[in-house]
Amino acid sequence: MKNKIIVVDDEQDIAGLVEAYLNNEGYEVLKFYNASDALEYLENNSVSLAVLDVMLPDMSGFNLCREIRKSYLFPIIMLTAKVEDMDKITGLTLGADDYVTKPFNPLELVARVKTQLRRYTRYNSHGAAAEESSVYDFSGLYISRENHKCTLYGTDLMLTPIEFNILWYLCERRGKVVSSEELFEAVWGEKYLDNNNTVMAHIARPWLCGSFCRFCRCYAYLFKYFFMAA
Repeated sequence: MKNKIIVVDDEQDIAGLVEAYLNNEGYEVLKFYNASDALEYLENNSVSLAVLDVMLPDMSGFNLCREIRKSYLFPIIMLTAKVEDMDKITGLTLGADDYVTKPFNPLELVARVKTQLRRYTRYNSHGAAAEESSVYDFSGLYISRENHKCTLYGTDLMLTPIEFNILWYLCERRGKVVSSEELFEAVWGEKYLDNNNTVMAHIARPWLCGSFCRFCRCYAYLFKYFFMAA
């Protein structure tokens, strides 16, 4: 079965270009030129990934991302014409998994789509080989790698694949300080750059920063429970 991708961009030329390149890689692509039509489609259809433009006619791509994250966990890639770090951080904080700045190389976008789908498939696969530990259950937090389930004091948390992987990695190293560089390279599988704000943007999500993690000096992270107990 083909992976189905929605592209939401009111610039029809760009939407068509993205569609052409993704079709060439074997993906099924549906284009929408406003947020309302995309949300209506999602109510009755499943998709594998969404590409959202920040500037849309009826609501911002950020608000669309927020609405999608209320019900769905598939990866979201933001397209933004702005280059400010805050614009990128906003999207990641609201639940986006990646971003691409316009103008962009379509081949780069295709590569990022493949990467996100690979991660999403890996962390939602029920048939994967068992890990050394498949469940962590302590201090009110329950997280299972077998079924991608996570609860806090009995309340379900809807985590994106990236968020799940961040939390799982910190669970594995609870009680130890984890640097931004280590966390980024472990979760994203890419070389860390000095000006990379991606980790901080995801850690800043209220559920993660407020409940589990403590930001330490030198851009490092430590599980809050163990930090306070030390």
